[in-house]
Amino acid sequence: MTEREELTLQISGTTTMLGLIGTPVAHSKSPAMYNHCFQKFGLDWAYLAFDIPAERAGEAVAAIRTLHMRGANVTMPCKNAVIPFLDELTPAARAIQAVNTIVNEDGVLVGHNTDGCGYTQNLRRNGIEVEGKKIVLLGGGGAASAIAIQAALEGAAEIAVFNLRDTFWPRVEQGLKAIAQAAPGCAISLRDLEDRTALKAAIDRCDILSWYRPDLVVTDVVYAPPETKMLREARAAGCKTCDGLGMLLCQGAEAFRLYSGLEMPVEEIRALLYT
Repeated sequence: MTEREELTLQISGTTTMLGLIGTPVAHSKSPAMYNHCFQKFGLDWAYLAFDIPAERAGEAVAAIRTLHMRGANVTMPCKNAVIPFLDELTPAARAIQAVNTIVNEDGVLVGHNTDGCGYTQNLRRNGIEVEGKKIVLLGGGGAASAIAIQAALEGAAEIAVFNLRDTFWPRVEQGLKAIAQAAPGCAISLRDLEDRTALKAAIDRCDILSWYRPDLVVTDVVYAPPETKMLREARAAGCKTCDGLGMLLCQGAEAFRLYSGLEMPVEEIRALLYT
């Protein structure tokens, strides 16, 4: 019996549906990850992937309500597009205006962003807390924004973002201002990535970043390949490293916790899907 046949046999008139919305989604490992967990914990739930363009995000959210789905994960290009159709946003999702998890709480659709949680939980699994830390982020895009807001909310002392001064600079600047307002206890700055003097000075005094110094924690959000050139070089320089795959799994684990209240077996899922 194949995994697909086994799952089909478990679907009944009481099965609750969850899913992934965005495009493209055919390559996604989310259905395998979540359905494995549902079976493991005996949940009468099923998870499917739905190819949804941004202009149909409202219809997809309406379907969550109509079909009484427990929730959905959201990938590009729908992370911003779903927001007008939701009832509530968490502080992190509101600050960066991006949602990657929708949870249906008895008809109230709550938008979360678990990317930042995935990052900090991946650090925590490696014995590292962000509270009180000085962090340098190379880039100010969507993943960096999610990391910045979560780290700030968890008590990071400073976050220095270095981004190219290109057409996206005003958007990055605006996003960081929103994060600073949401977490005023964290000192947040934005500098030009080409300013090597400022970059070196920030690196010399920080605790966590994507750069090399033996006493640093070096992280990457890229998960394919699991070990990037940057992480190989950082490890060779004596840095402690955390890969993007760990972040990917941990953000999925946070979404699973929000849906079910249960803890995803992260290492089991890693072995199932990525080895």
